[in-house]
Amino acid sequence: MTTQEEQTRAGLQFPTGFAFGAATSAYQIEGAVAEDGRGISIWDTFTKTPGRVLNGDHADVAIDHYHRYREDAQIMAELGLTAYRFSVSWPRIQPDGSGKINQKGLDFYKRLTDELRQHGIDPWLTLYHWDLPQALEDRGGWPNRDTAYCFADYAATVHEALKDHVHTFSTVNEPWCTAFLGYASGEHAPGRREPENAIRGAHHLNLAHGLSVQAMGARRVGGCVNLYAITPATDSEADQDAARRIDGLQNRFFLDALMTGRYPQDVLDDLGMDLDFIRDGDLATIKAPIDVLLVNYYSRFTVSGAPGGRASAAAAPTDSASPWVGSEHVSFVDGGRPVTAMGWEIDRGGLVEVLTRVARDYPAIPMVVSENGAAFEDVLEHGRVHDSERVAYFEDHLRACRDAIDAGVPLEGYFAWSLMDNFEWAWGYGKRFGLVHVDFESQRRVLKDSAIWYSEIIRQNRRHEPTDS
Repeated sequence: MTTQEEQTRAGLQFPTGFAFGAATSAYQIEGAVAEDGRGISIWDTFTKTPGRVLNGDHADVAIDHYHRYREDAQIMAELGLTAYRFSVSWPRIQPDGSGKINQKGLDFYKRLTDELRQHGIDPWLTLYHWDLPQALEDRGGWPNRDTAYCFADYAATVHEALKDHVHTFSTVNEPWCTAFLGYASGEHAPGRREPENAIRGAHHLNLAHGLSVQAMGARRVGGCVNLYAITPATDSEADQDAARRIDGLQNRFFLDALMTGRYPQDVLDDLGMDLDFIRDGDLATIKAPIDVLLVNYYSRFTVSGAPGGRASAAAAPTDSASPWVGSEHVSFVDGGRPVTAMGWEIDRGGLVEVLTRVARDYPAIPMVVSENGAAFEDVLEHGRVHDSERVAYFEDHLRACRDAIDAGVPLEGYFAWSLMDNFEWAWGYGKRFGLVHVDFESQRRVLKDSAIWYSEIIRQNRRHEPTDS
């Protein structure tokens, strides 16, 4: 290396204070599903239903983070992470989704956040990453408006308990997935195929976001959306309309509500359904001011209005319907790009596109890339995982972040998905996203080459940050 570590790997130098993190979610890593008073979640129920998850996998143990959190925090410290984004298990805090609080659950997250802070790692807490208490699903789940109010009460409880431990709270992770994979396609828990209830659920997830922002008060709070760059397969009118439709339901339905307090009229027209569940004042609540927008980005969609393509962006591992309510005729076509083991097309330019779009089209707000990563066919050989494809993926997307900053985007951080290999929802343990390889039998953790590479990028950036004299 030469001057300033070859100018920090030729362009991967970021502004002072830029957060370099990794992300996880509670159900995917914690395990301990029946310990210390935790209640049952919809994913506990879903995974025990035959045919719902590949190979019948479940997360009763997952990667045992509930017991190994100190070891995992030490790994984060060794990597030099400055921030860690994790989610809280709602049924661990409120076993029935409302009412009685489980103090042992809160105590776990106090221990976790204390451990992180002792290592100089900033905890970023997500309140909801898809593990709805089963008791609330039994009362209707997210299509039931009451669930949004239960969530606000839960948020207030977690905030009060952890406000001195956590710098940034975020509300609902990827509400699109909860609503449309959970209640339209049935690929995710609770596995329902009820298109109109998926739209109700989407609105109530947005409402839950706004109510919880209000409930938490002035603390630093963010909302989280998963955004995709959308490309029409051709210039035909049908393909252009397909791109408008998918962009509307995937991106604008959530961004417009959170950032401007309205739903896009063309999307409501596409849905063609009675929207009486959207009540006066709801959108003003949803637009409650936030301090940061969390953007999850993985891929680009290429879509067509002509028949013959796939019903979704990539094949689901189990039987499922279309998640695209009101636009089920739209098909997804091969855009000619390299793909990950999930079948997701790799396109760093799409990340620049979505970040600059938000900065251009919506009120100014700081942003972070809160999830970005890729599954590949990792092989552990002689104690090493040489995941060069993942290294290239992360390098490309960090360069996209740098490009976005140079274009004026107020980007303040990047969180790799995921810290460790874990339970990958309907795919079970068949797909690995982690920087750290996990042997699911022994629970042994091994740094992949991508972890070592990421650690070096972080080290070089922190070396060049000014220090107090």
